[in-house]
Amino acid sequence: MNIKYPLAKETINNEDMDALCTWLKSYPRLTKGQLTWDVEKDWAKYIGTDYAVFNNSGSSANLLMVAAAVQCGKIPNKKIVVPSVGWVTTLSPAMQLGLTPIMCGADPDTYGMDLDQLEEICATERPDAVIFVQVLGVPHHRERLLALKEKYGFILLEDACAALGASYGDGSMVGTIGDMSSFSFYFGHQLSTIEGGMVNTDDHELYEMLLMLRSHGWAKDLSPESSKALMDKYGIDDFHSPFTFFIPGYNLRSTDLQAFLGIRQVQKADWVATQRNKNHLLYAEKLEGYVEFQRWGDSNPVSISFGALADSTEHRKEIVTRLVENGVETRIFSAGNLGRHPFWTDLYDEFRDEVSDNIHARGFFIPNYPELTEEEIELICNIVKGV
Repeated sequence: MNIKYPLAKETINNEDMDALCTWLKSYPRLTKGQLTWDVEKDWAKYIGTDYAVFNNSGSSANLLMVAAAVQCGKIPNKKIVVPSVGWVTTLSPAMQLGLTPIMCGADPDTYGMDLDQLEEICATERPDAVIFVQVLGVPHHRERLLALKEKYGFILLEDACAALGASYGDGSMVGTIGDMSSFSFYFGHQLSTIEGGMVNTDDHELYEMLLMLRSHGWAKDLSPESSKALMDKYGIDDFHSPFTFFIPGYNLRSTDLQAFLGIRQVQKADWVATQRNKNHLLYAEKLEGYVEFQRWGDSNPVSISFGALADSTEHRKEIVTRLVENGVETRIFSAGNLGRHPFWTDLYDEFRDEVSDNIHARGFFIPNYPELTEEEIELICNIVKGV
């Protein structure tokens, strides 16, 4: 296939690479160091949270969120509600950490978690945690979700890995709803550090737990006061303190090389969000009445790709064939219904849900990246509409 219009383009440009090469020639520290702290500070400020923890991927960010919630005693009954539409690593940390995942279907507007179903689950199962996805950068129903959190008292984890830069009508950013939120800086997402992820939070206890979990379970990254408190609690002397492990942690650190790129990427975030939002709205305008797609009210979607639903599986096949013939890259919508994948059905009952199953059977992606022109969007839309 000769791809003229890819689903994604790298956001690391020649200027970034030149700056990176100049920095590398200074023989800097490449592993986690000061630049990691700097990009965390920049990202926390951009999103509007007190803290951010840089790590090696969005998937690791999800793992850190769930692990921190468990380690801090936030999920005592081990029940966590998970979405049917999203990505495998939104769900897998709960499974890996011995929790009991309860799957919830998809909302017909945003394709995020169906909040009517969520309320039914909360009323009957009383879960201590909910992890939801901001699907494809389309903001989910904030007020209703926060009302359910207030009513039922669960910890809320927000997977915003594909929603960097999206915002609500009042200007508040996606990534500020949950007790913790995750982001991905993978190629193809809104911003790239080659590989990378971030967890944001306003909760100091969770923040310090995230820092320890990221790096082996030691206290090196904590404030001097918090580190000393742990040393005193366990009677650890200064000589042993750097290599004392307080919890069973991971090594999910990124590097200062990725952080160097990340600092430059954050500086582009507003421009990237504006361009992707403009493209998304133009797709919606031109494809209205031809295919189904997400709805977002007064929010500001910033999609990684524009997701659409054909009339049927056969119609999708015809659209995909025509797109490919014209050099337009496409793929299925996210992963479809996760409750129909072997990783889930080997352990639990197959999950069926009308909206999730429609996404599974009829969904597809078309390109959205900042450099995409109005003429190119018009061309892609005409291909879709012509089938």
